[in-house]
Amino acid sequence: MSIPQSGGGPIEHFEQLAEYMESGCKPAADWRIGTEHEKFGWLTDTCLPLPYAGDRSISALFDGLASRFGWSPLREGENVIGLTRNGANVSLEPGGQFELSGAPVEDLHQTAAELRNHLAEVGELAGPMGVNFMGIGAAPEWTHAQMPVMPKGRYRLMTDYMGRVGTHGTQMMYRTCTVQVNLDYGSEADMVKKLRVALALQPVATALFASSPFFEGRPNGHKSWRSRIWRSLDDSRTGMLPFVFEDGMGFQRYVDWVLDVPMYFVYRDGKYINALGQSFRDFLKGELPALPGEKPTLSDWADHLTTVFPEARAKKFIEMRGADAGNEAHLNALPAFWVGIMYDNAALDAAWDLVKGLDAETRQGLRVAASVSALQGEAGGVKLIDLARAAVDISRGGLAARACAGSGKADETGYLDVLLDNLARGRVQADDLLAAYEGPWRHSLAPIYADTSLC
Repeated sequence: MSIPQSGGGPIEHFEQLAEYMESGCKPAADWRIGTEHEKFGWLTDTCLPLPYAGDRSISALFDGLASRFGWSPLREGENVIGLTRNGANVSLEPGGQFELSGAPVEDLHQTAAELRNHLAEVGELAGPMGVNFMGIGAAPEWTHAQMPVMPKGRYRLMTDYMGRVGTHGTQMMYRTCTVQVNLDYGSEADMVKKLRVALALQPVATALFASSPFFEGRPNGHKSWRSRIWRSLDDSRTGMLPFVFEDGMGFQRYVDWVLDVPMYFVYRDGKYINALGQSFRDFLKGELPALPGEKPTLSDWADHLTTVFPEARAKKFIEMRGADAGNEAHLNALPAFWVGIMYDNAALDAAWDLVKGLDAETRQGLRVAASVSALQGEAGGVKLIDLARAAVDISRGGLAARACAGSGKADETGYLDVLLDNLARGRVQADDLLAAYEGPWRHSLAPIYADTSLC
């Protein structure tokens, strides 16, 4: 999750909210790729989650990354809650999920190199500690009571609120991991087209990257339990955003939706002030109960934008949010899939042609089907495996057209190979994990930790 935003002055007129988003528009030559992935740390002798403090802990890893590899610590009070280096940061999800938010880079070869370097640095420190990390969408065995709680004020407030809305909020916070990519747009019209394609194809990403078929020690009936969790979290701030596909969609329409999402907090002087359930519209009028008489800054608006969680999210860029975390090949394939579609005009047009006929009911039906059945799912007469084949083919064409050479490769299409293999087999990571559980694992999840290890 996001760290506090900074650098915004006072909001003096309503139009600044949409102008903030519009300021993200960039010429295509300046578009970048920002990949984020989360992973669960675990102790190799007990298979229990990695705690925040102690000799074998997140804090110890932070200390090692800072002293040995030049990362700079980010603190909240006395606690180190993240690291920064050269435009990248390492941060913590509520249950200690270790997240790399990569620096904005120009091509997928740089993304892959950044991931490889990160895993090498973490592995060099974690191995001697008896620690490892697994790439998977949901904690397969751990209960809520077993999860460590990170010392971040934002998460304390959110945990309380999640317990009062929806039914799965704390599961999302403490026991899921995702991989996502952040991509740029060139104009308001470009943002609208990309957000529409991103939302409509998010079920394809959920299906292709599904890796969370277990929860609390048993199969859960879904290929992506992480995606299932998001469907029962908080309807006011999640979902497929049908309004995005309506006439009149633009920066202001998105702003109007975000303004109607209840607030979580206001960040002041290093502390999170409880504003749970309060209205940003009241804040704009100086009538926020948490800070009576005070009006927001653009930093407050940027913070509030990070508290909405639709399947694809717009800020000064667009975040693709529908995929489970997975192995290294899949962590590289997720940005490749979306870059191929979004960063080539012909590919983006083809992707829009592919999905523009889907109505809201079908899009939502595909979202549900992807979480349950992955590539075997269908809704409204649309089979996810067929939609996925078409989307990956479009992405491959877009990557070929980009013709970005690097790492001994003529272009970036090779990062899609794992998805092409999934489609050829009609199987994804979740299917392989379930087959192992029913076969050689003999209904034990003990082998899943080593099987999904990243370091």
